[in-house]
Amino acid sequence: MADAQKVVPQSPGEVHLSFAPVVKKAQPAVVNVYASRVETRASNPMFDDPIFRRFFGGQGENARTAQSLGSGVIVDSSGLVVTNHHVIEGMTEVKVALSDHREFEAEIVLRDPRTDLAVLRIKGDETFPVLELGDSDAIEVGDFVIAIGNPFGVGQTVTQGIISALARTQAGISDYGFFIQTDAAINPGNSGGALVDLNGRLVGINSAIYSRSGGSMGIGFAIPVNMVKGVVAAAKGGGKAVKRPWLGASLQNVSKDIADSIGLDRPVGALVASLDEGGPAAEAGLKRGDVITAIDGQEVEDSGGVGFRLGERPVGGVASLGVQRDGKTIVLPLKLIAAPETPPRDAITIKTLSPFQGAVVINISPAVVEELSIANAHEGVVVAEVPEGTTAANVGVQKGDIVLAVNGQKIATTRDLEKASAARPNYWKLTIQRGGQVIQTVIGG
Repeated sequence: MADAQKVVPQSPGEVHLSFAPVVKKAQPAVVNVYASRVETRASNPMFDDPIFRRFFGGQGENARTAQSLGSGVIVDSSGLVVTNHHVIEGMTEVKVALSDHREFEAEIVLRDPRTDLAVLRIKGDETFPVLELGDSDAIEVGDFVIAIGNPFGVGQTVTQGIISALARTQAGISDYGFFIQTDAAINPGNSGGALVDLNGRLVGINSAIYSRSGGSMGIGFAIPVNMVKGVVAAAKGGGKAVKRPWLGASLQNVSKDIADSIGLDRPVGALVASLDEGGPAAEAGLKRGDVITAIDGQEVEDSGGVGFRLGERPVGGVASLGVQRDGKTIVLPLKLIAAPETPPRDAITIKTLSPFQGAVVINISPAVVEELSIANAHEGVVVAEVPEGTTAANVGVQKGDIVLAVNGQKIATTRDLEKASAARPNYWKLTIQRGGQVIQTVIGG
């Protein structure tokens, strides 16, 4: 038996032989990702003055290197690597190390924070090993899986477990909450690594763990590979961002009370709470009170499921919505189009001394609402970025805040906010929408 040749298991009955053939097939395409950026900060406030810096050089400054460690998966022989967005977020320099210990510099090709995915390109003129993409819809609870990554920076490590659950939508990791749960040991540093089936095919990108200690507790989450495919396709097409279909409706989960009130046998599906006039959902014939139960024949249990099933589909074509209405099941055609950017975002950095100084603000449009995952945004100007150390950051302005009014003046466009911020009042009375709630506050001038 010791001399028997090891092959990829062809049936569950052969699993007892070894996982080694699966690992040998998958491991070369899993890389370690090292990301960093150098931050220079003045050690003494005097050195903020350019005159002091001129006479004393850079001695008043000290450099601090911020670093991040994770894993990644090569998905194209040209050197395209998929990893987690949070591994490279805010970083400027990236290196990858292959399983044979060779190291390469890499560039960030595409960032997709909504899915917590990013795509890198290895800088090297050679053909790289690739991990075949599987089908995350074909896996089942109880299937064996293998996780490969670089936990705690100890080096490439392999762990084994089973699929514990599918379609986890309450993990709170990304906008498209629809995760594979596994008990294969996943630890810090595994982020961006591979979750593979026993055919050596990628079924998920390991993303996060549930832990009270910082280490594995047998509850890990992976982004399904069917969502990864769209991100990879966008990167191969030269895109800097991923365009996804726009529903044009707000949804809510179906509770038991709601199910009872509308005659559903069980509380599943997504209830249509409101519709955007002229949006794809309204054009398809959806109505308030409808319950979406399936997309292209695949059942959806909640609003997160609807978001995921639409998010993994490319723009263009038509999807079939299974809908419960008045106790009957109907099928409606939904055009898969991207959200329009109307009006244009007209991004402005507020430069005048005001509570918004340093913040980047943009006009609200369906595309912006989708991009920033803003709830109930119909008017005002949204804060797109709040750099650290700015006045806006210091007074508590947050990314995603919607500015509705300043000192009683309605804010409809970024130019309105720019003009209002240039005033020099004795105080600032602000009306801001945050997390769906309207907040009024007063800040001294």
